[in-house]
Amino acid sequence: MARNVKRDIADAPLRRATPAPHWKKLRQGDRVRVLLAPGFETGGVVDAITPDNTVVWINLDGGRGRTLLHCGDGVEILPCED
Repeated sequence: MARNVKRDIADAPLRRATPAPHWKKLRQGDRVRVLLAPGFETGGVVDAITPDNTVVWINLDGGRGRTLLHCGDGVEILPCED
């Protein structure tokens, strides 16, 4: 049995998820760059966004499907320059 087991983890308070300020400017149909991790980037189009701007659905380029991104996922969604 592990010695450093965290007990009562379900009782820990949740932290409030707050989107980055630029997430609030995203709109359906916007062309975006998604920065997944240092050195990993992909493009796509915003398909849907929740009213509180915490969740964004992106249709990824290259036929890679639709993905859901949450502001707490540690990814950046940046609008593409025209």
